[in-house]
Amino acid sequence: MTGNPRRRGLVAGTLVVAAAVALSACGSSDSDASSPGKGGTHTVKTAMGDVQVPDAPKRVVVLDTAELDSAITLGVKPVGSTHADVESGFLSYLPKDRVAGIKDVGEMMTPNLEAIAALKPDLILTSKIRHGDKYAQLKQIAPTVMTETTGHPWKENFQVHADALGKKAEARQTVAAYDAHAKQVTESIGGTAAAAATTVNVVRFVEGADIRIYGRQNYIATILADVGLGRPAITDKAKDGFSYDVSPEKIDLADADVIFHSTYGDPKKAKQTQTLGSGLWKNLPAVKTGKVFAVDDELWIQGIGYTAANKILDELRTNVAE
Repeated sequence: MTGNPRRRGLVAGTLVVAAAVALSACGSSDSDASSPGKGGTHTVKTAMGDVQVPDAPKRVVVLDTAELDSAITLGVKPVGSTHADVESGFLSYLPKDRVAGIKDVGEMMTPNLEAIAALKPDLILTSKIRHGDKYAQLKQIAPTVMTETTGHPWKENFQVHADALGKKAEARQTVAAYDAHAKQVTESIGGTAAAAATTVNVVRFVEGADIRIYGRQNYIATILADVGLGRPAITDKAKDGFSYDVSPEKIDLADADVIFHSTYGDPKKAKQTQTLGSGLWKNLPAVKTGKVFAVDDELWIQGIGYTAANKILDELRTNVAE
């Protein structure tokens, strides 16, 4: 066999997209679906430069969980979305009626470009870190708005999504409601001083990886900071601020007044079963005082948006407040 397999794959993928785009252009013209972008347009600043998008996009495709959360939060039901690597497909914390009917266009990291094109979208939302290598193909299908990355800058990304969706007013309302909600949770804990004096750790058991003690530069950390909760010193040792990874034999480093833990993958393969049954874990003060809580990984780690964040705030109010 000769030639570069990766190059042949890219060429083949480009041809598939081009064919799908051509087919979509030949569709019926008796509905808005066949004439995306009808009306005015505006410019959105993206990680790939300025992009012209419809003022009120009607057929939106999202390629990651944060973008799906943003769309749902802003009252937009995408026509298509990738699915997360979970049994439920779309993350289970999202309202069932809000995701019903959304076309699954493949796994998050390997979206089906032909399926996307067949939906005749007038806007695609994703991030450079996820799909920057597919930007040339995606923009052939529809205006594609990419943020630089995901996770920690989720609030800034939400504003980009809102701008692209023509929902800036709704975004302002969403942010104001969330900020008020966070303040209510702080008060339920006893105020800013009491919140700051309460240390919280978030531990994630991941199949095929070490145990993660989350630092200060990630999605969940921003929510804890919005409530004003304290973080143990171990969080300052997190690599790039993201996480400090440990083996089950060092799980005592996760010590805090309150510990939340989630699991991604098989609990046994993720070392959750081994760790939670160990003497080190059982002797943690938080375990002895009943201040350890298992939480939904899809909600706390994978959601990355305001709909998820508000649900997390409710759980913080329930579990941290005395």
